[in-house]
Amino acid sequence: MKFFRRIRHQLILDNKKIQYLKYAFGEIILVVIGILIALQINNWNQSIKDKNALNEYLIKIKSHTVEDIEQLEELSKGRKQIADLCKKARHSILNKTENDNLFLFKISGSAFVDFYFKPNSDGYESLKNSEYYGKINNTKLDSLLAKYHGLVDIIAENERSYNQYTVHQENYLDTQFDRSLILASAFMSLDSLATKATPQSEYDKAFIEYTAKPAYRNVISLAAWQFDTMINQYNQLTELGHVIIEEIDITIVD
Repeated sequence: MKFFRRIRHQLILDNKKIQYLKYAFGEIILVVIGILIALQINNWNQSIKDKNALNEYLIKIKSHTVEDIEQLEELSKGRKQIADLCKKARHSILNKTENDNLFLFKISGSAFVDFYFKPNSDGYESLKNSEYYGKINNTKLDSLLAKYHGLVDIIAENERSYNQYTVHQENYLDTQFDRSLILASAFMSLDSLATKATPQSEYDKAFIEYTAKPAYRNVISLAAWQFDTMINQYNQLTELGHVIIEEIDITIVD
């Protein structure tokens, strides 16, 4: 700056007005260029900070999606096992061979167990409520995430509907039976039952009467076909989750 002041002072002393104006204009241009460069550097630094912050949200969403997929695989496996049992029980009902397949009906009672998919949506909700959500707005990733969580809501509604129905039917059965014999027959080993005063025939009779009730068979029949729908939705969500993970990886690299 001392060097530039010396030049300006010398030009003024020499009465070189045109040269001074040219110099002043050039100095202004240098200042403007300096400001523009400083702004560009600042914008570049801010862009890096925003990118890093967005990546943190996306990495968290990716981690949660991986957890969801693991949970979905377990749910699909469990529901398929129950669905297969209920389908066999339904065929036994149609063929009137229930008494010959009493053990099948006992284990088919697992259709009354309520399972819920519990997704971890914290990362996605945090991103939506942040200033960085606009960075992915109207992108492929934005569309995939919206579709994913829309399907999550559909799954939750189907599970809630099924589980509420089973609870209602089970509550009704509780008003019709003393379930002490039924629960003992379902969960105690034959060796343990043999040590009790109640004969095995009495346990079997109670369970036959219990499983013959429409409320019990309705749940078995519902699980036999509705679980296939749930499993299909789990699989759709799993596939969508894998696509989201791939898109997040691409976005982070970019």
